[in-house]
Amino acid sequence: MARPIVHDETLRRRLLDTAASLIARDGAASVSLRSIAATAGTSTTAVYSLFGGKAELLTAVLDDGFASFAASQQEAAAAGLEALGRAYRTWALEHPVLYGLMFGGSLASQVPCRPTPGAAGPSIAPLFAAVAAALPGAADDEIASMVGVVWGQVHGLVSLELAGAPAAGWTWDAAYDAAIGQIGRSLGR
Repeated sequence: MARPIVHDETLRRRLLDTAASLIARDGAASVSLRSIAATAGTSTTAVYSLFGGKAELLTAVLDDGFASFAASQQEAAAAGLEALGRAYRTWALEHPVLYGLMFGGSLASQVPCRPTPGAAGPSIAPLFAAVAAALPGAADDEIASMVGVVWGQVHGLVSLELAGAPAAGWTWDAAYDAAIGQIGRSLGR
C-alpha cells in the first residue's frame, strides 16, 4: 500500500504564503522555520522536506513572487506598453508583501538569499519587447536604457504609493495615469 502524500503542493503554497506574511510582519531575521511551520499548521520536517532549509524557503518565496509577477506582465503584454504599466501597479497593489520582499531588499539584508538566477528575467522581458516595438531599429543599448527609464518611473510611483507617501496633490490613480501617458507619448505612442 502506497503512503499518502503529506507534503503536497497545497502545503508548499501555504508555507510560501505564511513565510512571506511573517517576514513582512516580523522581518526575515526574526522569523524561524519553527514559527513558519507552526503558523502554517505543519512541522519543520515538512519545511525541510519541501525546501531544504530557511534560505531555500526564502529563495522559493522570491522565485514564486517573480513567477506570479511575470505571469501578470505576460498576460498584459499583448495590449502594449500602457497595459504593462497598469498590470505592474495592479500586481504590486494586490501583492504588497511579495512586492516588498522582491524589490525592497529586506530579505537579502537580513538573510543570505537571492532569487534563483533567471527567476526575475521573465518578469521584465515583456517590457523589453514593448519598448523594442515602440523604437523600431533602435540599438540594444538604447532599448535597455529606455527600459530602465520606464521601469524606474513605474516602480518609483508604485513604491511611493505602497509606502503611503502623499501623491503631491493628485490621487495615485491620476498620478499613475499621467506618468503612463507621458511614457507613451515619449515613445511616440
